[in-house]
Amino acid sequence: MLAPALVADAMLRQEAATSYQELSEEVEHVAEHPEQVEEGEVDDNQEDTSSAILPVLDSESGTSSPSVRFSKTCLKNVFSVILLFIYLLLMAVAVFLVYQTITDFREKLKHPVMSVSYKEVPLYDAPGIALYPGKAQLLSCKHHYYDHIPPLINPGQPGGIECTTQRINYTDPFTNQTMKHALIVQGPRDVKKRELVFLQFHLNETDQDFSAINYLLFSSFQEFLNSPDKAEFMKDCESSYSSWKFSGGFRTWVKMSLVKTKEEDGSETVEFKQETSVVNYIDQRHKPASDQLFFVVFEWKDPFIQKVQDIVTANPWNMIALLCGIFLALFKAADFAKLSVKWMIKIRKRHLKRRSQAMNHIS
Repeated sequence: MLAPALVADAMLRQEAATSYQELSEEVEHVAEHPEQVEEGEVDDNQEDTSSAILPVLDSESGTSSPSVRFSKTCLKNVFSVILLFIYLLLMAVAVFLVYQTITDFREKLKHPVMSVSYKEVPLYDAPGIALYPGKAQLLSCKHHYYDHIPPLINPGQPGGIECTTQRINYTDPFTNQTMKHALIVQGPRDVKKRELVFLQFHLNETDQDFSAINYLLFSSFQEFLNSPDKAEFMKDCESSYSSWKFSGGFRTWVKMSLVKTKEEDGSETVEFKQETSVVNYIDQRHKPASDQLFFVVFEWKDPFIQKVQDIVTANPWNMIALLCGIFLALFKAADFAKLSVKWMIKIRKRHLKRRSQAMNHIS
């Protein structure tokens, strides 16, 4: 009974001595190399911080082999490189979008888009009709409605003049030498009732091969009446508006439409467009060959005024918002790329350190 007790007591004493010797060696190692312990703690802290920046593929266990740790580090490096290249590609795309946005904005500023709109009106401002009859005589002028013109009574003879007319003489604005004689007639107003103005002229003799009467349209007959210098007003109208003709022996039906154009400086110009239809007049009078009759009808085509203006489609606020979003993406991508590079450098240093520790331990 005494011998086994002595043997057990000896074994316990040997194990305690061995544990004490190992603990003494570890304390001496810590005392001799305190920087290694501190670096290990700093590495652990950096590992926790890096795991918050990028997702860790798998947690490292203390019992894993060096080959497993090396493969995980390689996967982390490859994943970081791929992310870095993706964000560099996104940065390049963002820079291209900035350039393209600025280029498109400048092109839209240089080339505005024409906008056309229509405004419906029940009544027009009565236009002015300037006629240059020459030797022709005005026989009749009447207002009719609903596109109805009654049959002619005693064609070629003077009839009723029921229109507001005024004669004006002025010098030609292009030559300043020729005196022009114009007959100004108030045009139709009521487009809903299809109001029209019917005029009849008579030319007894002419020394020309072709006979026609010139006319032009201007926007407002009332402006002509209110103008203090009517001759100068007509010179400006002739310089601004186009002139047309209607021939003898026909009934010329003119359907007018109004176009208002807004210029870049904010001013507004008025232009007349017209559609003309011509019907031959069967003259049953016994007359000489030089005796001719002229018939002309003026009517509004429709109750819509066409408005034309140039619109710049480039919106500066949209461009500013887009640029802000692109620059924000650039800053985020640059920040992420910087953190990714730092993380890769830290992983590389940690791998080299562990490799050198393993070599030292083996040696």
